[in-house]
Parts: sequence; C-alpha cells; structure tokens
Amino acid sequence: MKKSILIISVISLMLASFTAGVEYQRGDVDQDGIVNIHDVTFLMNYLLEGSWPDEPVTPPDNHEWVDLGLPSGTLWATCNVGANAPEEYGDHFAWGETSPKEVYNWSTYQWCNGSMFTLTKYNTQSSLGMVDNKTELDPEDDAAYVNWGPSWRTPTTDQQNELMDKCSWARTTQNGVHGFRVTGPNGNSLFLPAAGYREDGMLIDEGTYCSLWSRSCYTSNGVSTYAFNACDMGFNWESWSRFLNGPYCYRYYGHSVRAVRVP
Repeated sequence: MKKSILIISVISLMLASFTAGVEYQRGDVDQDGIVNIHDVTFLMNYLLEGSWPDEPVTPPDNHEWVDLGLPSGTLWATCNVGANAPEEYGDHFAWGETSPKEVYNWSTYQWCNGSMFTLTKYNTQSSLGMVDNKTELDPEDDAAYVNWGPSWRTPTTDQQNELMDKCSWARTTQNGVHGFRVTGPNGNSLFLPAAGYREDGMLIDEGTYCSLWSRSCYTSNGVSTYAFNACDMGFNWESWSRFLNGPYCYRYYGHSVRAVRVP
C-alpha cells in the first residue's frame, strides 16, 4: 500500500512539473536539460528524505535582445555573454566550455586529454579520440545556456548565416570601441565589438577582429570532419573581410559568444 502511494506521489509530482510555469523542458525537474531517470531519483529523494539535493540555481533572465526582422524570427542578444553593454567585450570561451580562464590551448581544453587527437567529447572520428557522434553542444556545455539561463543558446551556423546574408553590415565605433553595426530588414540593429580572441595567455587582434562561436563542430557536406575544429563567424575590422565556418578554428581558442533567444 505504501509503495503504491509513493508511486502515485511521484507520478503526481512529475505531472506537476509538466504543467509548471518553468522554462525547462517538461519533466526536467532537476533542470539539467535532459528528462531521464535522474529526475525520478530527485523526486524519490524529496519524498523519502524531505530534501531536494543539489537544487540548481537559474540565472536571472534580465538580458536584452533585439528583433531584427529576420525570416527565421531569431532574436539576438544585444551584448556578448559576460558583458553588460553592447561595446563591452564580455568573456572569451573555448568551444564547449562555460567559464573563461587564463590560458587557452589543448593542455587546458576541457574536452581532450592534452591534444587534438585525444578528444573526449563531440567527436565522430576514431583517429581523434573517443567517438560519441555529437556535433552540436549539449545545453550543459553551452556558455549562453549556463550563464544566462534556459532562454538562451549559442547560435547555430544557420542562424549565423542568416545574420550575415539578410542584414546590412557597416564598420563603426561605439564609445571608442571598434566593431560592426548589423542592421536587420526591419531597421533594428545591434553592435558587435571587435573583441579579438584568446590563445595561450594572450588576447590577440583586440580592436581589429570579431570572432563568435556557433554551437556546431566543423562539418563538410553534413559530415563532421576535423572535429578538433568548431564553426565560428569572424570579421576583420581593418580589411572588412568576413569569414564563416572556417576549417582552421581550433576548439580551444577563446572566442566571444553572442547568444540567441529561444522562442
């Protein structure tokens, strides 16, 4: 009898989580981005011990976004992750990492064992380490999701392509910071600072280069190749050249993240 009551209680709590006004996916009671057996375990611990272990703290959703009138309806953040104003650089992240650090190279990269040939996650090639066939960031490895909350993600390559193709771009300076004014079809705009990128312990090309991560490994014809690279969107302020999804962007580089809002 007690077991039946317990099972009914678990089901009731799960159903309550389905309808609760939270921004996590339905049933994700531990708020880790996945609905699985751990959600049931959390509920069982709560019922049996009266405690909610390791309750996550959701970052406050107080970040601004702009509707550029894009065909996809994508809403872009007005500043980089880690910044409080559009012209601030914000933080630089290695791809798949969620915190800035002092040194950016293979020896400090989270998802390898010291080299590009010892990848431990996001890899489709056995010659490059452990294979999991993942080519896009999990939410827990997404700097936008982790730092800004479940309403935000690092953009896809399609979203970056759309930003480049459907908007007008102009070099400009905002509050003394070099960058790019991106104006959408509806006349609204955003500013991207030339924040440079980080390698080893150095900030390189500050004021002349803007590089923004996507959430995808580098792919060619839909197949992940050279998985030690990830896709980014880069712009050179001085020569006004643009690069998208280049094959030579190592995942350990520290790039900026300009988030998009989840509808």
